[in-house]
Amino acid sequence: MTDPLLADWDTPFAIPPFGAISDDDWAPAVEAALEEARARVAGIADDPAPPTFENTVEALERADAPLSRVLGPFYVLNGADTNRDRQALARKFAPELAAYGNEVAMNRALFERIDALWARRDALGLSAEQERVLMLTRRGFVRQGALLEGAERERLGAIKVRLSELGTRFAQNLLEDEAGWSMPLSGEDMAGLPEFVRDAARAAGEERGAEGPVLTLSRSLVVPFLQFSERRDLREKAWRAWTSRGANGGGTDNRRLAAEILALRKERAALLGYGSFAEFKLETEMAGTPEAVADLLTTVWEPARARALEDQAALQAMAAGDGVNGPLEPWDWRFYSERRRRALHDLDEAEIKPYLALDAMREAAFETASRLFGLEFRELPDAPRWHPDVRVWEVSREGRHMAVFFGDWFARPSKRSGAWCTAMRSQSAMDGEVRPLVVNVCNFSKGDPALLGWDDARTLFHEFGHALHQMLSDVRYESVSGTSVARDFVELPSQLFEHWLEVPEVLERHARHVETGEPMPPALRERLLGAGTYDQGFATVEYVASALVDLAFHGPDVPEDPMERQRAVLQEIGMPRAIPMRHATPHFAHVFAGDGYSAGYYSYMWSEVMDADAFAAFEEAGGPFDADVAEALEENILSVGGSAEAADLYRRFRGRMPGPEAMLRGRGLAA
Repeated sequence: MTDPLLADWDTPFAIPPFGAISDDDWAPAVEAALEEARARVAGIADDPAPPTFENTVEALERADAPLSRVLGPFYVLNGADTNRDRQALARKFAPELAAYGNEVAMNRALFERIDALWARRDALGLSAEQERVLMLTRRGFVRQGALLEGAERERLGAIKVRLSELGTRFAQNLLEDEAGWSMPLSGEDMAGLPEFVRDAARAAGEERGAEGPVLTLSRSLVVPFLQFSERRDLREKAWRAWTSRGANGGGTDNRRLAAEILALRKERAALLGYGSFAEFKLETEMAGTPEAVADLLTTVWEPARARALEDQAALQAMAAGDGVNGPLEPWDWRFYSERRRRALHDLDEAEIKPYLALDAMREAAFETASRLFGLEFRELPDAPRWHPDVRVWEVSREGRHMAVFFGDWFARPSKRSGAWCTAMRSQSAMDGEVRPLVVNVCNFSKGDPALLGWDDARTLFHEFGHALHQMLSDVRYESVSGTSVARDFVELPSQLFEHWLEVPEVLERHARHVETGEPMPPALRERLLGAGTYDQGFATVEYVASALVDLAFHGPDVPEDPMERQRAVLQEIGMPRAIPMRHATPHFAHVFAGDGYSAGYYSYMWSEVMDADAFAAFEEAGGPFDADVAEALEENILSVGGSAEAADLYRRFRGRMPGPEAMLRGRGLAA
């Protein structure tokens, strides 16, 4: 029988035929795709014709197409609905793909063709996008070790293979710890929990086949539990389980893996001539240097820490009033902060959630995209999907097909934690128009109906902002399409889109009570928005501390014991006792489950500096739906991917680069 992954896909918009694919199909399909990719690369390198942009760079753009076609759906499945077989396949593929990537990067004949084109680029008559792609291609080869010789060349290849193995294992260990823990809830265990938390716990119990409600380590369940549970002993138990993921000893312990990853990254950077991995990594980002990153983080740290300490004192007093002896503990912060929020802002999360139904917030995101960019969404109920919970839409504009969008929003044991956007197929126009298959994955608690907290709703808008970056992409080459941009620029579209969740007319139209259909009362909406900067000391401190630890890990002095370095950094910056890092080392998947955010966790804040300034452009123009500003945003940022330098793109949109003042005001940390 023909492997369905290698056959032509007779499905709407060439969506992968998930229902026809078995786990036995992946390995032979990847093997065949790798063989074809290798043959294509060899054909380019051995071409007797003189190198041209078309027969070298464009041919290289095409070389991995069969591999991307297979791996796109595989990695969606492995992240959103994995099992033991898929995890084993991921462990098998990681070193094989790393070895292939190393073969390409170290192909001397191939690099010489690219280098020759670069040397005479001014005479090639290239477009601006083509020159950018040529530069990025050559730079990528150099940064992958194309200029190395002999033993150094071999060692770098071995390091890359080993790092791919370690990153895969780190992520799988974390998933196993998360999926393997639950706490039954009954009777007085539920004390203080509002109905939406109880409903989510019941749904989690059903998902796991338990006899009753359970608490899991899904963020959308454990955080509300920590906010509302009156059982301090259970809050401590839940908090310790949540924060000890990846650090429980045994086969899923990630601490040893983190140490090896850091050592190998340092060695990799040294082989390429850099003083630290942070120098290597940041060279191609907007920030440019570790010093620039440190400057931003320290600028924010002091006012954030001061605010957090003020809040800690207030919460400590509340805890003492309840007879809690000793200092405020980390499992106390969210509980007393929620109580304080109700007192200061007359705001109760349980009062808000009935107005934030998942379907309504999804429709709010869709309508916002429609008003800003003219997009239309048509659900495809019969389209292939990897899980019954997944929903699929065609995205179009004025009759033109733009993308297919997949929404996979509910937590389940087979899904890794967090929220993310990816593309099973990216936009390109080199060989005819190719439109993307865009995926948003979240971990919201399931319910009937599913209700979101304010942070959940913000997450939905955030990930949909990434999706828009993919959907609106309009470039020739896939390597610079969509979110293929500098890491500290990629969060700009996502964080910018979050601002529309706070637009009163968006809330008035879509934040309606799930039972009565009535809009959120204006007084409640005003209290909600007025509390927007509440507890920003906590939120900023937990984030910046993680970013500072990440930066310290990747400096010249790599720690043998990452946990000790983490402790030392937190002590040096004066980390408030009752606030943990947002991501402690053993579960810091952003940094250790792959290279994406290594020495780059600061990126969210770097982008936030721009997103605050970018939304101000709408406000200055007269409103959040100003058509001219929306058009400029699409033309200069959302449609052009990485076809130009990120700073140049932002300047085209805004006329200048911003400072951190608007961001600090947005967090309530400056006047």
